[in-house]
Amino acid sequence: MNIMYGIKNCDTIKKARRWLEERNISYEFHDFREHGVNPIQLRNWTNELGWQTLLNKRSTTWRKLPEESKQNMDEALALHIMEDQPTIIKRPVLETATGTLVGFNETTYQKTLLF
Repeated sequence: MNIMYGIKNCDTIKKARRWLEERNISYEFHDFREHGVNPIQLRNWTNELGWQTLLNKRSTTWRKLPEESKQNMDEALALHIMEDQPTIIKRPVLETATGTLVGFNETTYQKTLLF
């Protein structure tokens, strides 16, 4: 089962969900705002993809961080912030049978999900 993580009102989430639905690809949706993020799962994503891939430096949440946090960002601090403020995680995160995708790219989704 595919599981998509993000927030409902995100435009990228809406595009990704629409893409999946148009192709009748089943998935569950996990809203970070409603359910938070599991710290063990976050660590697994970080091990698989790297914390830099998950941390969205274009987000409003990133812009609101203190300059000191931005300048001293490392894996431990990034994990703490992503767990505390999951809206800073780049969206969507899509867990598939073959791995985890971050962000929405139609070509990547097609290669991964329509093999």
